[in-house]
Amino acid sequence: MPRRAALGAVVRVTSGNFLEMFDFFLYGFYALYISQAFFPTDSEYLSLMLTFVTFGAGFLMRPLGAIILGAYIDKIGRRKGLIVTLAIMACGTVLIAFTPSYASIGVLAPVLVLTGRLLQGFSAGVELGGVSVYLAEMATPGRKGFYVSWQSASQQAAIMVAAALGFGISQWLSTTQISEWGWRIPFLIGSLILPFVFHIRRSLVETEAFLARKHHPSLREIMASVMRNWALIGAGMMLVVMTTVSFYLITVYTPTFGKSVLHLSATSALIVTFCVGLSNFIWLPVMGAVSDRIGRWPLLLTFSLLTLLTAYPAMSWLVSGPTFERMLVVELWLSFLYASYNAATIVALTEVMPPEVRTTGFSLAYSLATAVFGGFTPLVSTWLIQATGDKGAPGMWMSGAGAIGLMATFLLYRGIVKAR
Repeated sequence: MPRRAALGAVVRVTSGNFLEMFDFFLYGFYALYISQAFFPTDSEYLSLMLTFVTFGAGFLMRPLGAIILGAYIDKIGRRKGLIVTLAIMACGTVLIAFTPSYASIGVLAPVLVLTGRLLQGFSAGVELGGVSVYLAEMATPGRKGFYVSWQSASQQAAIMVAAALGFGISQWLSTTQISEWGWRIPFLIGSLILPFVFHIRRSLVETEAFLARKHHPSLREIMASVMRNWALIGAGMMLVVMTTVSFYLITVYTPTFGKSVLHLSATSALIVTFCVGLSNFIWLPVMGAVSDRIGRWPLLLTFSLLTLLTAYPAMSWLVSGPTFERMLVVELWLSFLYASYNAATIVALTEVMPPEVRTTGFSLAYSLATAVFGGFTPLVSTWLIQATGDKGAPGMWMSGAGAIGLMATFLLYRGIVKAR
């Protein structure tokens, strides 16, 4: 594929990822306002926990979406499947953007928000896998890691746009205005760009790798292959734990952590989040290209070990004397760990899965890791701080994820677990 055509395909296929992460980040950043609008209680802690439970509930739908939509994409094609996932995601996005507050419609408000999150989660269960497989199959020889890294890089672009938009709103509106209606503006903007995303994704062409396959398996055949390869999918899930926990910790949870735990200004938290997104955006393709040159496992081994050893000490240093400068330094370090590990993880997962169930296997492994670990990172982090009294406790969660990633690397690259 010519370079210009390849660049266009990358932009078109990653557009849905951009929108998905744009909405996910907004939910985390505006969690306090969402809790007041849809989950009002006498306890700010309880309201915030209910908000994060709803956020995490969407991730429980991911494995179901991975199986159903993943099988559909493996059978019908990458292009058609990615258009379907975008349509489902759009429904969830619009629902959250336009649901009236609890004060207006009572208990129906949180029910509708939960429904929107479940639809988003069902779609997201295969969105990332479908995009990653598409990029892997259209990549030029020897550059698969570089191309696949743009799946994650598109999410970082969404974080930067959302952070910049949030910064602008915090400058233009008062705290009262943001609490009452201003927090909805970014969600409305996300709804407005949906038609554009649909337009550019419809112009995708099917990958040559998929068209070259003589047999497209049925749902029963796909499920049989998934069952045969349950150990491989389990090891893949372990591999993803580190990347999904660290991602949601340094992006979605960072604004809430900066404001509620460190008591820094909303502006400071947004600037840090923007810098994290920019750091991720730079490091992901760089380290993806590095993985093409030296292999996947050296990066996986090195950066899962570094995460295990440094995540909690870094967070402890931050909370011992919280300042904007310290938060920026720590978050950029965690960003480097995440991006370097993730750049190898995503492409590795496309390589270890059997071709006939590549989307389903990838999506199921990723969705399980996100549902069990990553998606509940804001909730677990909030609970750990409350339970231990240690504001640096989220670092324990990330260090533990690093240990799981280290084990998964050995399982997959020592041949202990392989495709059947």
